[in-house]
Amino acid sequence: MKEKNSWSIVPVMFCFFAMGFVDLVGIASNFVKADMGLNDKTANIFPSLVFFWFLIFSVPTSVLMNRIGRKNTVMLSLLVTLLSLIIPVFGESFWGMAVAFSLLGIGNAIMQTSLNPLVSSFIEGKHLASTLTFGQFIKAIASFLAPYLASWGAAAVIPSMGLGWRVLFAIYFLVGLLATLLLAFTPVPESKSDSGTTGNAHPLGIGRQFADCFKLLGTPIILLCFIAIMCHVGIDVGTNTTAPKILQEKLNLSLNDAAFATSLYFIFRTFGCLSGSFILRVMKHSTFYFISIVLMAVAMAGLFFGTTETVLYTAIALIGLGNSNVFSIVFSKAILSEPEKQNTVSGLMIMGLFGGTIFPLLMGVCSDAFGQKGAVAVMAVGVLYLIAYGLIAGKKTSAA
Repeated sequence: MKEKNSWSIVPVMFCFFAMGFVDLVGIASNFVKADMGLNDKTANIFPSLVFFWFLIFSVPTSVLMNRIGRKNTVMLSLLVTLLSLIIPVFGESFWGMAVAFSLLGIGNAIMQTSLNPLVSSFIEGKHLASTLTFGQFIKAIASFLAPYLASWGAAAVIPSMGLGWRVLFAIYFLVGLLATLLLAFTPVPESKSDSGTTGNAHPLGIGRQFADCFKLLGTPIILLCFIAIMCHVGIDVGTNTTAPKILQEKLNLSLNDAAFATSLYFIFRTFGCLSGSFILRVMKHSTFYFISIVLMAVAMAGLFFGTTETVLYTAIALIGLGNSNVFSIVFSKAILSEPEKQNTVSGLMIMGLFGGTIFPLLMGVCSDAFGQKGAVAVMAVGVLYLIAYGLIAGKKTSAA
């Protein structure tokens, strides 16, 4: 059984790559903004729209996962994701892109809620954070490839397809289809405690599960983790979306040249995830967490005050490096604090990805009013909370 499980986790990790498709929204929204002549506030609706659905679908997904199992829930998420990727291939319009981004958000909300707990079917205890971080490394590969693929298409390297930057969606559709087939034909163990629970057969049982899920937010450590994930994702989506705009504003670069900023962010986030998957096995999580947050704090100062290419690129790289392991550390802390309610806790934590809606909207308003420094200030508030979270959560752990 152990050998079977070790092979089964390979397609599960492949699904993390498909999970990374959601990060294409950053560079895509910049190209949509340029194509349609939108302002920042309107263009930022697209990344906000993607992450809005995490608020709606995360908790219901945790209930659905209890009924149909983790693997089937991940399969559903992949099918929704495939639908979202095929729509832009047939044309670019405001409402068409809005529908595509909405479906991308719905599929990713379902996937992130179910795929992270699926990893815990194979990995338990102190190695869970490092394994989730390795999954984030796989996810980050898809994230940093997106700007390159979009710029490649925009440069008319493949004019015969006639898609321009939207070739990104066609390529990721094919990869997503492969991920779906791999998982479909792979046996995955399900935890008996997570499916077929009493009370599922009657609608009142489902209602009780919803109530119990939201009741967990009354647990201090769960609430702290929930807000921390909101801030982490807000900074992630904010950097993904705003980094090219900062370079355009401060260095007068074209969008095609400034798109490298998004790739740079994901390159360093990818490196951070890979190195973190090993470091977290030997270093205290709290120590590594604070090193990460210090890097992000320094980076925010660099983005706010920096005016040279070196300072700005360094700041973007430091955010990628610092933000790469925050999710895994916070998520594992939350899920291990309630080991009998992993599906439910996962639903709540993934609902925290709604921060990817709140931050870009606030950043769009502030950047239209004060320039990109206003957007950076919004992200800096998120960093301040993450510092506070580390101090409070560390005290709770020591007290326990």
